[in-house]
Amino acid sequence: MYACLSHRTLRTLIPVFCISLIILTMLACGSLATPQTPPPVILPQIIEPGNTTRSLVFDGMERTYILHIPPGYDASEPVPLVLAFHGITLDANEMIRISGFNVQSDTSGFIVAYPNASGEQKSWNGGHCCGEAAINNVDDVGFVRALIAELSTVLAIDSKRIYATGFSNGAIMVYRLACEMSDQIAAIGPVSATQALEDMENCRPARPMPVIHFHGTDDDPNPYNGGVTPGGVQFISVAEAIQFWVEFNGCPLEPQRNESESIIHDLYVPCQDGSSVELFTIMKGKHAWPGGEAVNLRMGEPTMEISATALIWEFFLAHPMP
Repeated sequence: MYACLSHRTLRTLIPVFCISLIILTMLACGSLATPQTPPPVILPQIIEPGNTTRSLVFDGMERTYILHIPPGYDASEPVPLVLAFHGITLDANEMIRISGFNVQSDTSGFIVAYPNASGEQKSWNGGHCCGEAAINNVDDVGFVRALIAELSTVLAIDSKRIYATGFSNGAIMVYRLACEMSDQIAAIGPVSATQALEDMENCRPARPMPVIHFHGTDDDPNPYNGGVTPGGVQFISVAEAIQFWVEFNGCPLEPQRNESESIIHDLYVPCQDGSSVELFTIMKGKHAWPGGEAVNLRMGEPTMEISATALIWEFFLAHPMP
């Protein structure tokens, strides 16, 4: 065919042919494909330091919480999150008052969220306890997961340093989170409550869970030696609760013990995956948050010999998610 074409025509067609060949090759390789728009970058919201009351809808119910941001919070640096659960008939504001966690947050630079429980009794579904939440089988574990998800979209949360602490019914809830949310909760700090026997027997965390527990020997609502509630729920003793976690975490069965005035401190180390178990027994201690404010006069005054808040934060700091 080329023999029938003039040299001038060939000089014109060859570059056109070459260009066409290059274009076809680029198309085949996707070089001229329409560029993909990168997904939008979701930046943490700017939330002023201090307390704000926020809400989210979960399982058809509006749930509220108080969020505390420390001064100097920098949205470009992930920070720890502490979830603090109040006791039955109390609320987030009461948890702030009795624990003093806001002061520790401001000093140490972590974020605190104080969720509110549901129902007239303001109770948490810790399994077999307590109140309306347990009777109606409120999905409080699901609510906590939803809360963490929401906070992680608006704040710079370090996913390996999410912790849970609680008082009384809030402590029972915290133990349930340890059993069912060990994929998200790095360590727990329950105060003045254990678990129901059936809940402990069904507890199957996916990994060793660091636990620091505080309990008074004269705690009437949640006795140190356990017992059966008027509703027939059997609560384990503090010794049984600690033994469960010591064995589950692969810790030595005998603790390192220190005693000072009215405080007995039992430390179980070393344990698997860097976990540990600590128990602070307050001799003649009431149903109260050590180092904090009393719930009321009837419940009794807390010891001022130690600060549960400071010790819990020190423990949390030493136990990020492995």
